[in-house]
Amino acid sequence: MSPPSGKQTESGLARLLGSGTSGILELLVFHPVDTVAKRLMTNPTQIFVSGAPLSQGFLNLDKVIFKGDYSSGALRKYASLFPGLGYAGGYKILQRIYKYGGQPYVKDYLNKHHKDLFYTTFGEKSGKTIIHATAGSVIGVGEVALLPLDVLKIKRQTNPESIKGRNIFQIFWEERHRLYRGGLWTAARNAPGSFALFGGSAFVKEYIFGLKDFSQATFFQNFCASIGGAMASISVAQPLDVVKTRIQNRPFESPESGVQIIRSMVRKEGFNSFFKGITPKLIVVGPKLVFSFTVAQQLIPILDDFLAGKGITKRNTI
Repeated sequence: MSPPSGKQTESGLARLLGSGTSGILELLVFHPVDTVAKRLMTNPTQIFVSGAPLSQGFLNLDKVIFKGDYSSGALRKYASLFPGLGYAGGYKILQRIYKYGGQPYVKDYLNKHHKDLFYTTFGEKSGKTIIHATAGSVIGVGEVALLPLDVLKIKRQTNPESIKGRNIFQIFWEERHRLYRGGLWTAARNAPGSFALFGGSAFVKEYIFGLKDFSQATFFQNFCASIGGAMASISVAQPLDVVKTRIQNRPFESPESGVQIIRSMVRKEGFNSFFKGITPKLIVVGPKLVFSFTVAQQLIPILDDFLAGKGITKRNTI
């Protein structure tokens, strides 16, 4: 066990409130964008066909994004981008609480029990970054527990017919373990993705801004660190994210394994298909991750100071 560092850590309540608030704000702002990205990722056909009129390509794009409402008015089209909001709400808020609020606990454990190993192996500066990244990776794998809500959210966004006419309790009772379909692929995506997210953020704070105490980062520093982490995370996780999304998009009664999907993608669509949807993801979904990660990193220390100042919570020392 490493000797105590004397460093104070945020209270559990501050982590809960800060991460939960980031999830709520992210949901309200970015859910339509997430729907667009998921529909593009699960689309197996070519949208802009060589030799076809450009207008046909844009019509195909409308059909993929807006589905049955592609010929409707602007408001109806916009409303069609909010399917699965109930599932998305439960999933997104729990996910952010678990990931942003849970990673610090794993990081504190690694600092308390294994800091010497990381610092000896990687050096003090790199070791600190690797601890943040490793804690993120561990939390990312455990995120599989929330998979059923993610599955239902994706189906409402991309394949609503598969759950039409059933409420959430019926779906959980009837489908059971099938709601965890794609679990291994989700874990395989989350491990490097979360490693890159928290590691990239820590790298920016440590090497670019020279911060010793990450909780003292300014809003600008948190924003820049979140950009670094989000871009690294999305790029690393994208190929497996496409596979995971296609597994989850399949009807419950017609499953397809990840290996079958990969073979089909390579044979019919080529290797570029593994990066379908990455452009809207980097351009728009990237800012979604940057937004929520920045809000969480900024709010948790602020809330901790406020709650401690009011005597509601006490800081822990590691």
